Amino acid sequence: MDVLLTVVVPVYAVEGYLYQCLESIRAGLTAEENARVEVIAVDDASPDACGAMLDGYAERHGDLRVLHLSSNVGLGLARNAGLAEARGRYVWFVDSDDWLPAGSVRAVLDRLRETEPDVLLVDHLRVHENGRLQPDASSPLLSGPPTLTRLLGVQHTAWNRVLRREFLAKHDLRFPPGWYEDVPFSNPVLLAADRVDVLNRVCYHYRVGRFGAITATRSDRHFEAFEQYDRLHAWLDTIGVDAALRTRMFALMVSHLLVVAGNEARVHPRRRRSFFRKIAGLYRRHRPEGYLPPGGTPGIKHRLVAANSYAMYAAMRTGYRVAGLRRRSTERTPVVSRDIPSPQQPVRTTSLR
Repeated sequence: MDVLLTVVVPVYAVEGYLYQCLESIRAGLTAEENARVEVIAVDDASPDACGAMLDGYAERHGDLRVLHLSSNVGLGLARNAGLAEARGRYVWFVDSDDWLPAGSVRAVLDRLRETEPDVLLVDHLRVHENGRLQPDASSPLLSGPPTLTRLLGVQHTAWNRVLRREFLAKHDLRFPPGWYEDVPFSNPVLLAADRVDVLNRVCYHYRVGRFGAITATRSDRHFEAFEQYDRLHAWLDTIGVDAALRTRMFALMVSHLLVVAGNEARVHPRRRRSFFRKIAGLYRRHRPEGYLPPGGTPGIKHRLVAANSYAMYAAMRTGYRVAGLRRRSTERTPVVSRDIPSPQQPVRTTSLR
């Protein structure tokens, strides 16, 4: 039976999460469904016991292919290594510290057979260290009209999109080296696709705040985001993206980099000025003609970037932080009458084509 889906799992220093990830992929599949799925784990020269854990898992279960890289190449190139060995018509990149909720692979297989897209977008939940589940701020975009302008605002990661392998090969879409490798990959796959489908179902649990994760690591390597965005714009120049889409991506880029700049878990306060200056340089290089910043507070920040005014940005940021602390100190927990039942959140089951 032909393999429909290859799940590529890059592995590096995730001993405490690896088995949960692997077990979640095939959980609940029938024998026929299981035969349509292959799993390739890429040991990116992990410094812990992950390599031995993968070999032991493959020996016990017999349905896991393991690639051991001789040196650490990073997340993007490890994904490429797995992609090069894939046999499935589609590929899904699943990070080894995350996992798939029950029924996810079956739902994806059914949708791939039904619509045969180039790209299938899926929803996810953010999982905090205390176990709290939280929808992503961009998830509502999956439940609206599935236009390209709208879908570009969905969190730009590799793991929330399932991709037709021939489509990737046709357009030579691969991950670059370095951090923020998703930036010059996730948007191009949407722009290059002829058929984009949306499965409006939570199919992925994304672990946030994990010690050792890139998004929770303070490092100058976050400056690599600027090179990745330059790569993205170089690609846009080669294909000729229309003005509306270019403007949309530019606004998303600036907003994303401002989030990184303000996150002390990523950028050291002493490096924030330099990071802001780099945003301003990127702004000047890639600003679309006639670009107008968004409204409200985000628009003010965009204008400060355009003016390269770090002093005003820092003052504004400090003001908002002080106001937030004051607000939280005066807030009181509301009293809820026991005679009034609490509202229940509806379960989303609608899928979009």
